[in-house]
Amino acid sequence: MREIQDSIKDSVHKLLSDRIAFYNLTDYKVTETQIINKITGTSFIFKGLQAQSIGNIKSLEGVDIVWLEEAQKISKKSWEILDPTIRKTGSEIWISMNREEENDPVWKAVAAHPDERTLVVKVNYIDNPFCPEEMKYLAEKCRQENPDEFEHIWLGAPVAAGSQKLISYKFAHAATQTSLMSSSSPLIIGLDVARFGDDKTVFCFRKGRWCMDFKCFAQFDNVAVANQATHYIRDFKPARVFIDAGGVGGGVVDILHDRGFKKIVRAVMFGSKAINDDRYHNRRAEMWDELRQWLTSEPAVKMPNDDNLCAEMCAVNKKYDSRGRLQLEEKDEIKKRLGRSPDMADALALTFAEPVYDCGEAQYTGLKENSIENLFRVDAKNSKNNSW
Repeated sequence: MREIQDSIKDSVHKLLSDRIAFYNLTDYKVTETQIINKITGTSFIFKGLQAQSIGNIKSLEGVDIVWLEEAQKISKKSWEILDPTIRKTGSEIWISMNREEENDPVWKAVAAHPDERTLVVKVNYIDNPFCPEEMKYLAEKCRQENPDEFEHIWLGAPVAAGSQKLISYKFAHAATQTSLMSSSSPLIIGLDVARFGDDKTVFCFRKGRWCMDFKCFAQFDNVAVANQATHYIRDFKPARVFIDAGGVGGGVVDILHDRGFKKIVRAVMFGSKAINDDRYHNRRAEMWDELRQWLTSEPAVKMPNDDNLCAEMCAVNKKYDSRGRLQLEEKDEIKKRLGRSPDMADALALTFAEPVYDCGEAQYTGLKENSIENLFRVDAKNSKNNSW
């Protein structure tokens, strides 16, 4: 099984078929979609997890062995459905992976802290007695020319932050552990509007060094999103609301402008020209790099302790265009690898769409996680005019 399998050609069907032919294993019958042992009745089936409904995955409960190939691409949602499904007495899950992220969902769930029923074995090309000399030559060449890539490609280490990842997991995770009591900085709201399917509409609330909260909504039309935004604007009085105006988001901007919020609500086109056009390929790359700088600079920043948020922030790969400007990979590519759209991270990046004057200060102390409503309720109690 893989996370994504568009056709049988994407599976290990051909590898197994070739080995059966090579060793002349005549007791196996190979069809276009299955491999069956004619003596024992053992059947190999090939599936892509993302394309299966929850019911289809749960129908695998009678399977003896599941082999998860390229498990670094398995989403947290797929693993949480599959793991309790394979429960037949004596059943096993075999996992093969070349790690991509520090926080790959399957690695975190199984191998990061293995229990007594889990066997973790690290196997590299040097452990393969049949490894061709040409492969060894390429590995050594890579080791000398690019040690970071060598560690990932040939030794299975997670991708180094400096090579292709824009944001390091180390910094994202550290931000979830910071204790911050309050901030006098102006409130900025980033709104990433869902386009289709399982995407979510996400509001992000940030005050200076503090990313306070996220609110996610599914199956909201433009009017419902605009109504929710109106509620937040009236109750929390943000300095700016930056909205992704690409696709359906432009309609939300129009509604809010018509309601009199034109000075506060700003439309942002991810693909438009960057403010610093000499350095960034487009606004999206510029906003995300502003997010990276916010995350890695001092004083420390605070974010909600959310594994999904960290995964989304660390999923974005960087590259450079023909002019040497920072460019990010397409959102569709991230969605294929992550198993979902990085809506929360995009909403946070939107809070950096334009400079907003900020002379506020953050107060660091041991405050527990809280909701945006409760935080502003405290502010209201301490304010005579019911505003911050």
